[in-house]
Amino acid sequence: MLREVLTIGVYGFDAAAFVAAMQGAEADLLVDIRARRGVRGSRYGFANATRLQALLKEAGIGYAHAPELAPLARTRQAQYRTDAAAGVGKRNREHLSPAFVMDFQDTRLKGFNALAFVQSACAGARRPALLCVEEEPAACHRSLVAAEIARQLNVPVRHLKL
Repeated sequence: MLREVLTIGVYGFDAAAFVAAMQGAEADLLVDIRARRGVRGSRYGFANATRLQALLKEAGIGYAHAPELAPLARTRQAQYRTDAAAGVGKRNREHLSPAFVMDFQDTRLKGFNALAFVQSACAGARRPALLCVEEEPAACHRSLVAAEIARQLNVPVRHLKL
């Protein structure tokens, strides 16, 4: 039975702190909602799909990939244009642009059935954690997905950060 929805980003964590945050929150499953399951740079190499799955397995945490919840390229491009106009880099972004939010809702959350998602992708998890890369939840689509699950299923959301 789903108790709460967690979210976690990669940026800001190292492998040990990432696992500690997941274990501290009693996460039993990580749901990777990235389209491309890699992160550039050696600092975040632990978050590349193969290494991440091994790290989680060792910690006793399940892994699932839900690429259907990743933003489309056009949605990401809308955010990149806003970031460029504001002179903000992806790792320093503090919130999503209205254009990103609108397009993500239209292309990914319109018709989204949270119960079906939880039953299939989360397969009995009590505290699944939605994963993407951004450090700030408000700057990442995982916050939109978590909010929609919370709205439909009346469960709390907790964002894991350092």
